[in-house]
Amino acid sequence: MKLFVTGGAGFIGSNYVRHVLASTDDEVTVFDALTYAGNLENLKDLDDDPRFRFVHGDICDRDAVGAALPGHDAVVHFAAESHVDRSLLDPDVFVRTNCSGTNVMCDIATRVGVERFLHISTDEVYGSIEEGSFTETDPLQPRSPYSAAKAGSDLIALAYHETYELPVVITRSSNQFGPYQFPEKLIPFFVTTLLEGGQVPLYGDGLNVRDWLFVEDNCRGVDLVLREGTVGEIYNVGAGNERTNREITDTILAALGKDESSVRYVEDRLGHDRRYSIATEKSRALGWSPERTFEQAIDETIRWYVDHEWWWQPLRARVKNR
Repeated sequence: MKLFVTGGAGFIGSNYVRHVLASTDDEVTVFDALTYAGNLENLKDLDDDPRFRFVHGDICDRDAVGAALPGHDAVVHFAAESHVDRSLLDPDVFVRTNCSGTNVMCDIATRVGVERFLHISTDEVYGSIEEGSFTETDPLQPRSPYSAAKAGSDLIALAYHETYELPVVITRSSNQFGPYQFPEKLIPFFVTTLLEGGQVPLYGDGLNVRDWLFVEDNCRGVDLVLREGTVGEIYNVGAGNERTNREITDTILAALGKDESSVRYVEDRLGHDRRYSIATEKSRALGWSPERTFEQAIDETIRWYVDHEWWWQPLRARVKNR
């Protein structure tokens, strides 16, 4: 296949592109606006691969998408604004990119007749859950401008499937971590802050719970849904690695030889969801399961940031103090 990967210069997208080129004979076009979190350094090792092509473009630009998309068999739509803290400060850009951009992508994909449209979403669209786990049929209850914009984009994609028969499939993945993650997200932010000798900010009581999924495991799940998922269906992808933010902090502190003096407690953020948890029976029924334990994956991730200061150091200047 010829894949059109939006947001492929970002964290998850670049890991996905690397996975596809390493495990299939597919050709990949990355379409990315290179906003603050998009980084061509994430794709530097692919420059000499004849099956890889990069196009600089914005998913909200109909002309740019219309010029680049024809000739591709499938769209893998990662491009999105994704950081909750930023959405609290500037919600307009989240609605523009996540909703308007997805509408443009779906419209042009319908017009050119792609064979598959995989829309990448998040478990955050379900909102917080005290006990149990959300299934794909549960109602959406987003609680931040980010998650609301992502929920909106899910509904836009599904509407194009219902109205125009666009062959849409959706994945909703849990919190991810791994190499090439922009250092504003919790794990790379904490690791790089500690490596620079700073204190890490822990929101509230630190007991908010997330299910942590290694990005390479997610990429395998995403690719399986692209190829084997049923059109019109949604697939949760999660590893079942529920950890509090306090536990994540302690794991990173121990790995880097730091102690409690490297932690500062800060006021909890607005609308901070207490716990995310998703049921993953549908994706596992396709044959997917995570290959790494949380302990293996977090150790590998921390080592990657220790060894790749050249990659994250220039990006630290873009991260505002929290």
